[in-house]
Amino acid sequence: MITRAEGAYLGALRAFQNPMLDLLHKRHAPLVVALLSSVFTAERPTVPVADAHTEIGDALDQLRAAGYEDGLPVGPARDLCRQWADAGWLVRQVLDDDVEAYRLSAHAVGALEVAGRAGGTGARVSKSRVRTLLEAVDRLAQDADPDVMVRVARLDAQVRELQAELERLERTGTVDEVDEEELLEEAENVLHLVRELPGDFARVAESIKAMQRDVVTALRQDERPTGDVLREYLERGEHVMESTAEGRAFAGALRLIGDPHRLDGLSTQLGLVLRHRFTRRLTPQQRTDLREVGRRIEQGLDQVFTAQREASYVITTQVRNHDPLRDRQVDDLLRDVMTGLQSWMPLARRGQAVEPLRRLPVAEVEHLRQSAGDLRPPEPPAPLAAWDDDDLGADDHEVRAWGGPHYAELHDHLRTFAPDEPVDVAAAFQAAPAPLRRPVDLLGLLEIADQLGMTETGELAYVDAVRPDGTRRRFAFGGVTTRTKDEDDA
Repeated sequence: MITRAEGAYLGALRAFQNPMLDLLHKRHAPLVVALLSSVFTAERPTVPVADAHTEIGDALDQLRAAGYEDGLPVGPARDLCRQWADAGWLVRQVLDDDVEAYRLSAHAVGALEVAGRAGGTGARVSKSRVRTLLEAVDRLAQDADPDVMVRVARLDAQVRELQAELERLERTGTVDEVDEEELLEEAENVLHLVRELPGDFARVAESIKAMQRDVVTALRQDERPTGDVLREYLERGEHVMESTAEGRAFAGALRLIGDPHRLDGLSTQLGLVLRHRFTRRLTPQQRTDLREVGRRIEQGLDQVFTAQREASYVITTQVRNHDPLRDRQVDDLLRDVMTGLQSWMPLARRGQAVEPLRRLPVAEVEHLRQSAGDLRPPEPPAPLAAWDDDDLGADDHEVRAWGGPHYAELHDHLRTFAPDEPVDVAAAFQAAPAPLRRPVDLLGLLEIADQLGMTETGELAYVDAVRPDGTRRRFAFGGVTTRTKDEDDA
């Protein structure tokens, strides 16, 4: 039987295996907290990898120049970030523009919250904090009690209390002012609750990512029929928010804070609070935190929804491209590589050269499928039927009249209209016969002029085009002149 002391000790051991407490327990914990809190902020939750390495390297140089050489770790910023990522404090991800970036893990966010609370104003046992606790317990009791009559009695008491307060306000016309000290306590209680939000949102997002990894791993190892795999994992991908305890809790909270009108009301209420004179007793950072409560909620919601979209996309893609045989071959290959590295590393010396793979191994194929080929040469395609434009019927001529430009006829018309000097395109079009003055022929004439080399006149030209059915259309365009022969002909 485990004693009370042994149980407490085992629980403490499990707690200190958490990356959050491990971060705070390290020798360089103050440095890690300082660097992470300065690089990652509420306005900048993700930082490109190259920028993070540069900023952390600059911060280390500044600290060394200030005389803190003894308390700093040895090594470049890139190695430090890699160590922090291996320890579970940083998470690498690829952004939408294919840029690799760092973001704080939920454990790192929790560690920064603990460090911030320890270094700031301590939590006080205030009226506001106790009232929050009592209201939470009262709400829990109401939700847990199925007795209808008890619920009715509570609601009647609340209605009578509110009615009495309404009558007092109508009778006196005054609102009882709350002491500034009590308002300050309530504001500090709100700030205490706000500090918990980033860590809560980060834990929800990471629980979704952990569920995504579990699903993909199980899918790669699954040997059940493909139909069962598709049915189960596609359903989990579509309902990823309900697949984890944190996700279900977040979905319940979202019904309260996801309403845009509620967030707008929250912004209005915070603006009213910040205009009160008691806020002068708050520090600038506390006033900033109060002002940005709504934005922090929106950032947290976006973080969770982004993780949900990525998880759904990864799971769906994995299911669609799932090939158990290929995945098993890849796993076996990676396992062989890891086994080879483990055998080679103990015997390898520092700086020892590695013999590269000069050529790929030849596959050992025991038997190939063979089939007799057809020795007869392929049959040529049937010859095309002869086509003579002179044999067109009346309907065919009418269809062609509505077709594209007559380039050859237009080119000949240009040469005939002005054989020895530049020609005005508008004048040439107006002088053309009716079959060459269709709207589409105007475009063809301008195209030919562009190929021969045209010059703008700076004036506006007008032409009348005639459709095959006799209707007319007037067009305006910038006047141009062109040669009648290209340079090769000249």
